[in-house]
Amino acid sequence: MPNALIITTAGINCDREVVHAFTLAGADVKSLHLNQLLDDPSIVDQFQLIGLPGGFSYGDAIAAGRIMAALMRQRLYPALVRAVSRGVPIIAPCNGFQIAAQIGLLPGPAPGQPWPEQAPKPTIALAQNASARFVDRWCDVEFPNQTKCIWTDDLEIPQQTSVLPIAHGEGRFIAETPELLKQLQDNGQIAVRYTIADNPNGSQDNIAGICDASGLVLGLMPHPERYTRWTHHPRWGRLDASAKVEQPLGLKMYKKAVAYASEVVAV
Repeated sequence: MPNALIITTAGINCDREVVHAFTLAGADVKSLHLNQLLDDPSIVDQFQLIGLPGGFSYGDAIAAGRIMAALMRQRLYPALVRAVSRGVPIIAPCNGFQIAAQIGLLPGPAPGQPWPEQAPKPTIALAQNASARFVDRWCDVEFPNQTKCIWTDDLEIPQQTSVLPIAHGEGRFIAETPELLKQLQDNGQIAVRYTIADNPNGSQDNIAGICDASGLVLGLMPHPERYTRWTHHPRWGRLDASAKVEQPLGLKMYKKAVAYASEVVAV
């Protein structure tokens, strides 16, 4: 049973859902406050999976995730890079994605390039939704065939159950340059997209989530941890029985990462 670290702090409100998702997927889970990790970053070295949950860290003061990212850049970034180098899968939904982008964990270095020793400047952003409104609903999603992401590759989900919930006001994915966007596409770093007809925030290329070049670090605006039981589905009572034979999409994603960590990541 691989062990999973969930990083929480003031304002984070999805940590228990991430704990539950990892537990259902077969991991031994421990939730630790950010301050404890800042005091001793080596604690991160003890874990085989990491979750950076969503919510409103420090009230999203200044901008979404900005304060937590500033606290993590100097003290915790090197430990997270060491984790990726060990093969540790990391998931960062919603506020976690915003934080991972701001500390330079995503999109990460180009394939074959080393991680910088210090946290680089951000090259992607999760900007204000195009509607300028907070959006809280379920969205239709799809998964690119060529993605490197170990959380989402080879997922085969029936269309009626290929949905994930979102809840954000700043989720519009923007790459710094058109060249970077093309690199992410060509490198297989697009992990999940909204369908063309259901892009809720105006993200470039309908991007809902990306991974780093290793495929281990997944940042996405939807919340897979909120879709681990069929009763979570917004139309669960109307789904065909055949659609509920397999596991829900969110649980499948977490199980893929737990299985990977069980085989690959040593402590």
